[in-house]
Amino acid sequence: MLQIETDPAGMDPTAVPVAPERGMVGRSPGRLAWERLRRNRTAMVSGWIMLFLVVLGVSAPLVELLYGIGPYEQFQDRIANNSLPLGYLGGISGDHWFGLEPKLGRDIFIRLVYGLRTSLLIATSAAVITTAIGIVLGIVAGYLGGWIDAVISWVIDFALALPFLIFALAVMPTVTARFYGPRDEIDVPFRIAVMILLFAMFGWTGTARLVRGQVISLREREFVEAARASGAGLGHILFRQLLPNLWAPILVTFSLAVPGYITGEAALSFLGIGIVEPTPDFGVMISNSLDYMDGDPMYLIIPGFVIFLLVLTFNLFGDGLRDALDPKSSR
Repeated sequence: MLQIETDPAGMDPTAVPVAPERGMVGRSPGRLAWERLRRNRTAMVSGWIMLFLVVLGVSAPLVELLYGIGPYEQFQDRIANNSLPLGYLGGISGDHWFGLEPKLGRDIFIRLVYGLRTSLLIATSAAVITTAIGIVLGIVAGYLGGWIDAVISWVIDFALALPFLIFALAVMPTVTARFYGPRDEIDVPFRIAVMILLFAMFGWTGTARLVRGQVISLREREFVEAARASGAGLGHILFRQLLPNLWAPILVTFSLAVPGYITGEAALSFLGIGIVEPTPDFGVMISNSLDYMDGDPMYLIIPGFVIFLLVLTFNLFGDGLRDALDPKSSR
């Protein structure tokens, strides 16, 4: 700091101008959030593992090319008469990193990679759709209020009251019978689309409630009043003024919704109303492994651990992201 002489114009002789310190650079809220996130080691490690699994699933055809084995190839010569793989730990070897499936002899590693792709496709698509629906309905209900808010809130309560699993068990066969005959083979894209539709019908409620509550607390703020006074339209106020102030909770909700849909998809496939054989899927593999738990427990342990790791990393990263985006967080 530099002390100056008495100013002839009458300035206070005790005034001490402060020179800017080195390293003092203005930081945006995004940069502050990133720095808080980087200090959270659990979130960063989870984020890297999550990124690795996502890249592995997205690049499944490339992994198949490098690995040299496809998800539908069978190695019957390495299956014993009791339908179990030859060798230790379910046939784990240098050629088959995670072993082979009992009876059919398909490679577990490459089927897990394609199972990652299937689960991430369904979960991400469902999360995007439900988040978009929740944002639109929540922001409209919160800002307009009145009977519109009452109707949307009633729809939310009605959707939350419906038991998702029972509804899915009833809807999937009904929709399938509407487009396919009893002996027709159901296309995989059709099953994926119906599952995404089921998640979209129920999953938007949480985001809608969160956004509605945030908008109610923001709609009387000065910047909204200024937009109204300047003659801004409804769409401008909703999506140009209010929405940019809601991205932090929306991102957290999205990051925590994806693992929920991953487990939901696996559960439906486990029950036989989601993805079915021969498409690679976590739920299908876990369901098939129940018949071989005594002779080949690795067939259950490996896919179970992978889906556990995927869901855990998404949840831990989502928790870290929530703490990083919260200005009041102590982390």
